[in-house]
Amino acid sequence: MNLSDLKVPVRPLHVEIDGVGRYRQAFSVDDLAALLLRGWPQSAKTDPAFHRALATSLDAMELYVDAETAREAFVDAARTAGMTVLPDDMAEMRSTG
Repeated sequence: MNLSDLKVPVRPLHVEIDGVGRYRQAFSVDDLAALLLRGWPQSAKTDPAFHRALATSLDAMELYVDAETAREAFVDAARTAGMTVLPDDMAEMRSTG
């Protein structure tokens, strides 16, 4: 088995990337990178948080950084782009709802 064949797991998350109330899931660092590369809004791809999340995800895929660091960078980029991330944003949703 090749190192690139391994999926590095992350704490599962759901990101509201396809519009309000439309969530996609991520269970691995590969999933995070795929969402950043294929699903991210074009207007948010110029933000430094997006670039940091992408670089960190790629580094985590190669085991240069831990998966939690990549997940945190992804959540930060999603929030910067105005997306909701579950379960991370549950407490905020409860307080406003």
